[in-house]
Amino acid sequence: MLVVTTDNLPGYDIREVLGEVIGVTARTHNPFAEGIKSLHGGTNPKMMEALTRWREEAVERMAQEALRRGANAVVGMRFDHREITSAWVEICAYGTAAVVALLPVAAPTPVAAGATPGVRPNGPGPVAS
Repeated sequence: MLVVTTDNLPGYDIREVLGEVIGVTARTHNPFAEGIKSLHGGTNPKMMEALTRWREEAVERMAQEALRRGANAVVGMRFDHREITSAWVEICAYGTAAVVALLPVAAPTPVAAGATPGVRPNGPGPVAS
């Protein structure tokens, strides 16, 4: 499953748009319950890992929903969050499920016999790009 934050995919053709997909996870505001606060009140070094894991969980749930709908990509993926209660927060990943296909790659132009690739045939210097 290809998941991107861009609205288009260079090198791919969006063949079908299947609609919005979301993935949600909810976490408590209690840093002790989540294991990201030490008993001494300091921040646990594992906090960044936990935050990353929660976002990845939301993205995975979104990707599974897209797959269930028949998509092979999600474009325009974004994150959002909101407080559900004073004790809980929702983390949401959302985007547009799509069916995409790789565009064919154009065959390189053949070089004439005896010619040097990237050099002008009638003069010195490289070919301008």
